Amino acid sequence: MVVRPGSSLRSTSWTGCSCGANSRAVPPAPVIACLLGPTASGKTAAALELARRAPVEIVSVDSALVYRQMDIGTAKPSATERAAVPHHLIDILDPLDAYSAAQFRTDALRLCAQIIARGKLPLLVGGTMLYYKALVDGLNALPSADASIRAALEQDAAREGWPALHAKLAQIDPVSAARIAPNDSQRIQRALEVWRLTGQPMSTLLRPTLNPAAGASVGHQAAGDVDACAKDVDVCAMRADLPPSPRFAAVSLEPSDRSVLHARIAQRFDAMLDAGLIDEVQQLRARGDLHPGLPSMRCVGYRQVWAYLDGEYDYATMRDKGIFATRQLCKRQLTWLRSMPERIVIDCVGTDAGLRAADAVRRLWAPT
Repeated sequence: MVVRPGSSLRSTSWTGCSCGANSRAVPPAPVIACLLGPTASGKTAAALELARRAPVEIVSVDSALVYRQMDIGTAKPSATERAAVPHHLIDILDPLDAYSAAQFRTDALRLCAQIIARGKLPLLVGGTMLYYKALVDGLNALPSADASIRAALEQDAAREGWPALHAKLAQIDPVSAARIAPNDSQRIQRALEVWRLTGQPMSTLLRPTLNPAAGASVGHQAAGDVDACAKDVDVCAMRADLPPSPRFAAVSLEPSDRSVLHARIAQRFDAMLDAGLIDEVQQLRARGDLHPGLPSMRCVGYRQVWAYLDGEYDYATMRDKGIFATRQLCKRQLTWLRSMPERIVIDCVGTDAGLRAADAVRRLWAPT
């Protein structure tokens, strides 16, 4: 389902958590909500608004926030914000290290299991869309693409249409079919390709092992415990008899007017410069073991300031390049998001965007 910017969402009633025998009834799979959006769309504010209403723990979906010593240029949540609600996958790596989408998927699935086991609701928040795709679609378990099979599937689709192939997918892999829209040609093709190559449903190959006992939390910033049963979300139903395959549902903050988002990006980059971004990069350079080719130093903002400190261009050019690079990142993020047919879209330009996004996420968790 796609709810376009400006559309209203049907209101859903909420039931308090009852930890008695009746709370053992569970849905086919837990819904894990993902709050996505481009840079400067207000994801952090919306997540914190939601944390005031439900017992959530936030799992960052951001390839820059994993790095320590990189606070200003990544718009990292403040110490106060992180004390108010547990955050994960923030400050877990040195800038010298690399972090892959596969590592993220492993960490995020484990963290979601542990959060649910604690009686809380995992909320994934961020804009690194490759991480989100890895989480939802998987990576390593699947075979490589096969050109001949893809060509055959495209011929079938030309004759019968993608909805017909979706119906065939539903017969051999109903779990994947339930997550893929009937006209999502790319994902239908991939699921059928995997089945032809392996003889197994893609959902079976991608089935994560949600083991709450597996290891300690990664990058967990502690906050006070919240009694889940004191909140108005039934997390006990999610916690009990957890099925092996979670369902990911996305709420996406997207602009109805890109010029407004562009203005925010410029204001945000200027605020970072005023807050000491150049000093932050100077301190990173002073370590002596970092260089511009590292993934951490290629992050938007850091790359431009590093070049400025190298004397490649003046301050005004550095500022312009930093803002332009951020706008290009935003454009790529929106391209990813708009390729996702099943998402709830909230207009991030509106003054009440945070409240509306929080309400949309709460509806994903609402008992049916």
